[in-house]
Amino acid sequence: MADAIVAALESWPSAGIPDKPESWLLAVARRKLIDRARRERVSERAMPALIALSEESQQMSSTDTAFPDERLNMLFLCTHPAIDPSIRTPLMLQTVLGMDASRIASAFVVKPSTMGQRLTRAKAKIRTERLTFAMPDAEELPHRLDAVLEAIYAVYGSGWDDLTGVDPRRKGLVDEAIYLGKLLANYLPDEPEVQGLLALMLHCEARREARIDASGSYIPLSEQDTARWSTLMIMEAEHCLQIAWQSKRIGRFQLLAAIQSVHAQRARTGFIEWKEIALLYEGLAQLSPTIGVLVGRAAAIAEGYGMERGFALLESMPRDKIVSYQPYWALTAHLHMQLGRHEEARSAYSRAIGLCDDPSIRQFLYQQANQI
Repeated sequence: MADAIVAALESWPSAGIPDKPESWLLAVARRKLIDRARRERVSERAMPALIALSEESQQMSSTDTAFPDERLNMLFLCTHPAIDPSIRTPLMLQTVLGMDASRIASAFVVKPSTMGQRLTRAKAKIRTERLTFAMPDAEELPHRLDAVLEAIYAVYGSGWDDLTGVDPRRKGLVDEAIYLGKLLANYLPDEPEVQGLLALMLHCEARREARIDASGSYIPLSEQDTARWSTLMIMEAEHCLQIAWQSKRIGRFQLLAAIQSVHAQRARTGFIEWKEIALLYEGLAQLSPTIGVLVGRAAAIAEGYGMERGFALLESMPRDKIVSYQPYWALTAHLHMQLGRHEEARSAYSRAIGLCDDPSIRQFLYQQANQI
């Protein structure tokens, strides 16, 4: 109950007092108990085993690989070749970084039940096949790096999505991700994607204070007050990106960071180079055509080359991929409104609002819908 009261003190001033405060407090308290029990079960079952595996691997392995942080050590342990590559990152998120299956599922745009089944199968495979874990040699680390970077990025994204900072399950995730990113950048300074991921997180984090106004209302990136952006953090991000580009090995995180870098230039120029962003998204879509990338490309094309072209890209996306993807429906609603299709815009806004968890973004979407 004490935790629930703290949550109320954090959220009610901006979100308002609910109609049934007592019921709200009891529901939050019950959820916190369930979350705590789940975390304790995960910790009891997974962490001791992973720590034991780490200690065993250090004794058995002849490699001189020594990580500056035990969590990085365990993240790389989860990249065992016998583990399906598609489940390595979710396995890290659950067993090492403590995220529950529902949040992991959200990060990978799949149903929680589907993700839970995948994780269960992966852990059963480890048990039944008695996999022997050993730390990879230094020259093998770059080949196992992608899943680790994905895990750190997913942790950052989970913390970033808590716009108002009222979800106690997500507290500290952003700082944790940046900390791990900096450790990894120091440990593998010649890996451009590590620098790219760090640059991406720093660019986004530089704008944290500008994402909401004094009343707690959401402000989209293109409308943020650039004076509230952190100049020092942007400079640090640009330095990381410059180091990454020197390798001449382009990757997904570098392109994502470059897109954020173009947005950051608005603080100096006063406008957004949408065609430059669209070009970067085209390259990104070739490397990593995820649903998030494709929606971002459609938005950039719409701004740079016209709403009709952007909308055509949205229409070409697989229906099964966008059914529950909230950014797709928010962008669809915006483009419908810009094109004067008011009924379609209302319908899409309703869908986007229904899929939105954050109260400040939901309120922003309500306001946009009411302007039709």
